Amino acid sequence: MLRRALLGAVLMFASGAAAQTLHPLPPQPAGLAWPTQDWQTAPLPADVDRAAFDLAVTEAFAGVHPQFGETRAVLVVQSGRIVFERYGEGYGRETRLVSWSVAKSVTHALVGAAVLQGRVAIDTPMGSPHWRAGDRRASITWRDWLNMVDGQDYLEIGAPSILANDVTHMLYGRGRGDTARFAARLPLIHDPGAHWNYNSAGTILIADALTRTIVPDPQSATDRRNRMRAWMQDSLFGRIGMNPIVEFDPQGLFYGSAQVWATGRDWARFGYLYLRGGVWDGERVLPEGWVDFARSRGPGANTDIYGAHWWLTPSQGTGRPQRSLIADLSMSDAFSAQGHEGQIIVVVPSKDLVLVRLGRFDGGAEAWDALGDWATRLIGAFGARRVR
Repeated sequence: MLRRALLGAVLMFASGAAAQTLHPLPPQPAGLAWPTQDWQTAPLPADVDRAAFDLAVTEAFAGVHPQFGETRAVLVVQSGRIVFERYGEGYGRETRLVSWSVAKSVTHALVGAAVLQGRVAIDTPMGSPHWRAGDRRASITWRDWLNMVDGQDYLEIGAPSILANDVTHMLYGRGRGDTARFAARLPLIHDPGAHWNYNSAGTILIADALTRTIVPDPQSATDRRNRMRAWMQDSLFGRIGMNPIVEFDPQGLFYGSAQVWATGRDWARFGYLYLRGGVWDGERVLPEGWVDFARSRGPGANTDIYGAHWWLTPSQGTGRPQRSLIADLSMSDAFSAQGHEGQIIVVVPSKDLVLVRLGRFDGGAEAWDALGDWATRLIGAFGARRVR
């Protein structure tokens, strides 16, 4: 019965994505080795606009940019090969750099791996041991949590100060000893499934529910952490050649919403997994339709820039309730993982391309807009690729 329910869930999230027009995901080029062990490299393609590309690279590495700050790593993968790779002073190919909220997209992948294994059905209530029977929050589905239409009272984007930002209290203040307990105490202020709000607490609750599914009987926080870390490696990271460091809270819970450290090449592998539709070296790592779920608009009427733990590019306008990262509507198929201080992984199926930029800035919306303009110019210098 569970297998039948899970199959139905896979079909439902795949068909829901199909209701929107999505650019086809390009297949692996024939004869090209997968980058599990190492990336193949190639010169910049002949159709690159070198003037525009060189200007963007100079802008990133000519010092601390007045708006989008310090760039520590830039990698571009096109047609399965690294065609550009550069690091800032003091950083290199072996340097692990922090994800911040790029980790939310990793959590989406981990849930997908659990769906593939028959452990999670996303249209069933996710639940939490912190909620009593009859609590409305206990009926919210995995899907709604992943789409961030859970309805919780949470403030992060647009918070007027650090102390008014809920993530500060959850990760570094009164919630730091038990992040899931903090997140579970937040009340509802909207009907679930109707209103989008960026919610790191919701991602921590997803991480907690996933961990309870994978490790239902931990002997200690250390045992919980070690067993969950081993499952992550076996189910996701090891399968695509990633070797990240994942941080856990004192209860043995991986943060889910932040705190994954990986090299630029490993972050490129993660983006490449999504570019290839969740398939790696002929095997499914993520369920069929799971990437389409990530890159399809969620049900919240107040946004057109968010899917399922991935950011989107709207087909018209500049985005709501805030501007999208990519500003060129000709690249409306682009979707991205984004993290605090300017961490981005941009996946562009129409160009068979992944861009990784890691760095640091201190600004808010104006810094993100400047980084988005830069990424738009750099990606725009590359030509389109036909899906065969």
